[in-house]
Amino acid sequence: MSPERPSAYSPHSDDGARSGPSDSFQADAMGSTVIAYLVTGPLVFGGLGWLITRWTDITLFIPVGMLAGMALSLYTIWLRYGRT
Repeated sequence: MSPERPSAYSPHSDDGARSGPSDSFQADAMGSTVIAYLVTGPLVFGGLGWLITRWTDITLFIPVGMLAGMALSLYTIWLRYGRT
């Protein structure tokens, strides 16, 4: 005699392995948000570096601003999505 299976058992069920439409939408929204952070960080801080460069005539502020913007963007993404 074989042991009885639980009543909820179905050989064709996927046990939640597939994601629903709302999961797909949330993943798309999260991807768009991450891309927005990665683009706007260097643009904003690079723009601030450009303004400081125009004011002081020292061209080093543009790449420093862009690098700082990228670092802050990555840190923001890590804070928001990377920690468990």
